Parts: sequence; structure tokens; C-alpha cells
Amino acid sequence: MNFFAGIDIGSTAIKVALVDEEGQLTGVHVTDSGSLFHKNAKKALQGLLDQVGVEAGQVKYLIASGYGRKLFKEADDSISEITANAIGAHEVGKAFGGVRTIINIGGQDSKAIQIDDTGNVSNFVMNDKCAAGTGRFLDVAARNLEIDLEELGEYHMNCTKVPLDINSTCTVFAESEIIGLLANGHGKEEIIAGIHYSIAKRTVRLAKRVGLEDRVYFDGGPALNKGLVSAIQDLLGRELVVPDYPQTTTAFGAAILARREFMAEQD
Repeated sequence: MNFFAGIDIGSTAIKVALVDEEGQLTGVHVTDSGSLFHKNAKKALQGLLDQVGVEAGQVKYLIASGYGRKLFKEADDSISEITANAIGAHEVGKAFGGVRTIINIGGQDSKAIQIDDTGNVSNFVMNDKCAAGTGRFLDVAARNLEIDLEELGEYHMNCTKVPLDINSTCTVFAESEIIGLLANGHGKEEIIAGIHYSIAKRTVRLAKRVGLEDRVYFDGGPALNKGLVSAIQDLLGRELVVPDYPQTTTAFGAAILARREFMAEQD
């Protein structure tokens, strides 16, 4: 059987997705980007193939996306992460009745994308000037609070007080603000809830700039954080569509496009 791969080489993580001849997702793999993007991307791809028992020769077309896509010379083609993300979200969103608005929060930037009913990008805005609304901010916050990144969601859900206001718009100043709140005796739960609402406010403003449809799709690593999901839903006033593998939507979109490109060449 033939397979088609998409690899999303981000600033903090490398995501790989594989689809079969029918376009069905076969497997995904996520690993840290590290400093050796090309080497780690090759290792991530091989790790996925080993995981699902597919030989490299069975992968007939591969498309790279993301921050380091130009570094992966083995790819048959490359595509912007915005386009790949739109394709992937459109495909996953079909099971939820379709999605038209996408919120993507990555390690170093956040995006809001509006797509039409065929998955083409009709509008998008991006915030890559400050890390205060991104996954990097969450990493910094977890480190200062001396908890694991994966624990942020639980602390948020256990908060019984009003979330604290985190007013700083820069990660460096926000870090100082968090340390100050701790020194003043505030609990981690109310601080973390405040951090999530701070990110949520920026995210919702970004999404409103492209226009909000009924179903809003949320992906990227931070979508695994149920506290952040809850904060964004609260400010949006609606539930978010969060996929099972939120980190790999862009890689999945690239894999879908790889299959389409291969099929087109065979006609």
C-alpha cells in the first residue's frame, strides 16, 4: 500500500502525520525540535514509520511545512503552515459539521484563520511579535511556578477564587509579575487561571479580527491545556472544536495535500 506524509517543523516541536491511499490518518508522531532541525525531523519521520510498520519506500510523496520546512530537502514539496493548517482543520472539522474559524497557538506565535466551505484560506491574522499569547508563555509560567507544563490545566480547573489579572503584554514583564504575585501570597491556581485568561483575551481579539463562525477549531500544543480551552470558551461564549491530536493538524493537512499532489500526477 502507498502512504503520504506531512511534516510540520515548528520552532519547538516537530510533528509528523501519515495518511493512506484513502486519505485516512494512519499515525502521528511528535518530538521536540531541538537545535538540529534537519536531523531531528528525519528521526521523527523514521520514528513514525517504525511505529506504524511502514517502509520508507511506501511513502510516495512528502510535504514539509512550518518554520523549518525549507531545511528538509528530502521533501517533495513544501507549503506554508497557514495553508496546511487550514486543510487539516477542514478535514478534521467535517466530523463536527464543518469549521470555518481556526485558532492556532504555537510555541512562538498565534494565528486566527478563516476558511471557506472548501478549506481555502479567506483571511488570517498572526501575532508573532510577542510570546505573551503563545506556548512559550505557558512554558515560562510553568517554570516560574515550579510545576510541569501538563499540570497547568488541572490547577486552573481547581481554582476557587477569581482569576488574577495578568496585565503585562511581554513575557519578560509577565514573568516578573508572576513572581511578584507569588511573593504576595497568591495561590498558584488563581495565578494560572489569570495567565490562561490573559492568553484567552489576546486570542479572542485575534479571532474576532478574521470573523467568528459558529464552530471554532482550536489546535496547536496549548489546545491540550484544558484550563486554557475553558478560558477561551468562556470569553467566546461557545464551545471549541478541539481535535484528538491538536498538535498535528498542520502535519495532517500537509499529508492530505501530499496525497492529492501524488494522485494528480498519476492522472
